[in-house]
Amino acid sequence: MRILDPHIHMSSRTTDDYEAMRAAGVRAVVEPAFWLGQPRTSVGSFLDYFDALLGWEPYRAAQYDIAHHCTIALNPKEANDPRCTPVLDELPRYLNKDSVVAVGEVGYDSMTPAEDEALAAQLELAARHDLPALVHTPHRDKAAGLERTLAVLAESELPPERVLLDHLNEVTVDRAKDSGCWLGFSIYPDTKMDVDRMIRVLQRHGLDRILVNSAADWGRSDPLRTRKVGDAMLAAGFGDDDVDRVLWRNPVAFYGQSGRLDLDDPTADQPELFEGNSILRGAPAEPAKG
Repeated sequence: MRILDPHIHMSSRTTDDYEAMRAAGVRAVVEPAFWLGQPRTSVGSFLDYFDALLGWEPYRAAQYDIAHHCTIALNPKEANDPRCTPVLDELPRYLNKDSVVAVGEVGYDSMTPAEDEALAAQLELAARHDLPALVHTPHRDKAAGLERTLAVLAESELPPERVLLDHLNEVTVDRAKDSGCWLGFSIYPDTKMDVDRMIRVLQRHGLDRILVNSAADWGRSDPLRTRKVGDAMLAAGFGDDDVDRVLWRNPVAFYGQSGRLDLDDPTADQPELFEGNSILRGAPAEPAKG
């Protein structure tokens, strides 16, 4: 089983997690920029964090033969803080970096006017930089949050096939599917979605445009939830190819739209999945700079 976890915050995880993930079949990850856990007080805090996502974290991942990519953005939770919003002016230079495969996480937390503005501005950046967008749907009042998200998307230049709507559940999946966007599900021990509910969604809705992630961070979460979904799919009667589609080929197809995926050996037997992408072998010997 090969796995690309399309949403995991490895900066909050230990090297033991990397080791366990590799043993479980994780061969690549995408790490979205997200909230620190406490308020940032300056733009410089973002820049140090972005630099770590581009340099130190790929180096850590490489020690365990895991390819690391990231997405860069102002997280919706921080879009309401005037100390944070000036980082929007700094994003373009980071969005030009080779390992940045999307703009994200963007979207809504509390559905404020400030979040409206930050979302629209960053969707414009995604279109300008020819990148897909990873969109965080809110954890509260999810149906209304999704509708507000889709309204802003409709006014942007970004087509739905270049948008991943994340943190979906049974309440929002039908509307999200009708939108033409990609569908992301975060599998958690207690909140968001669990493994059994995810299996029922796959049985009802099929495998098209569906991505499964662990969204593991500094809270109670599990970086092996993607593997547990794969095992549960097999137990529920899905085939090996079905598992590979959900856990590998779908996330590769979505983030592959960036043209920036660097993936190791698991891709060698299926080059047609990576047409137009940059595929490099091996891992860096030292952290990248900048």
